[in-house]
Amino acid sequence: MTSARRTAAPQRALRRLPLNVAATLTVVICLFPVYWMVATAFKPSRDIQSYEPRLIPAEWTFEHFRTAVQADGFALFWRNSILVTLSAVLLALVVALGAAYAVARLRWRGRRQFMLAVFIAQMAPWESLIIPIYIISRDTNMLDRLPTLTLIYFMITLPFTVVVLRGFIAGIPPELEEAAQVDGCTRLGAFRRIAFPLLAPGLMATSLFGFITAWNEFTYANFLIIKQQDSRTLPVWLSSFQTTFGTDWGATMAASTLFALPALIVFLALQRHVTSGLTAGGVKG
Repeated sequence: MTSARRTAAPQRALRRLPLNVAATLTVVICLFPVYWMVATAFKPSRDIQSYEPRLIPAEWTFEHFRTAVQADGFALFWRNSILVTLSAVLLALVVALGAAYAVARLRWRGRRQFMLAVFIAQMAPWESLIIPIYIISRDTNMLDRLPTLTLIYFMITLPFTVVVLRGFIAGIPPELEEAAQVDGCTRLGAFRRIAFPLLAPGLMATSLFGFITAWNEFTYANFLIIKQQDSRTLPVWLSSFQTTFGTDWGATMAASTLFALPALIVFLALQRHVTSGLTAGGVKG
């Protein structure tokens, strides 16, 4: 029996070899542009413009990072991106939490039609709404304003947030809340004390999606912030980042690296909680 298991183990490893190779190749292809961006940010300018590119910088420099940080508007546009992104994510979580609870726990006419509309909104390409949103923003005097971007990012992330949180709430046994209500809690109090702590994985997942979506969004920010340059966000600023001598690719890559850091930090901080199960959360709580 032991010898049979020893013989089967190499066979399973051999069968999995093509999948492992394909997975490794996919990871390398996806990560190479990111590596090249970071490596270019640390290369001296003469190595960036060399006809013989190097995978690993021969010399390392922080000069491009200093140029990017000291560039006009970097701190201002960084603040704008943080403000718009966090506001949109928090607003989407608050609204979606109420909508998801109503769909998952309450029985009311039109509930299925409401979820169908949410799914349709989630599948619709938001780029197709650029012209209508631009016209509405222009007619209501909402162009060149950060609250306009906040509302748009809120609308983009809301359908996904509702769908995910609805699934998490439906996965929590309603008997837990009913038992709390028998003990004297109101419906809101039972949800806050029993169900809400178990929603941590769903809240983390939707927060991560909303943050990355709003943080990286370029199209709406570029079309709706036209005249008021101080209301631009980092993606728009990066697309037009230039010095008096033209495009400084080293500083551009350094600014792009700094721009990618918040999303990476948020992902690393939340990914462990996102993958945790509701059952494990209930046992721990």
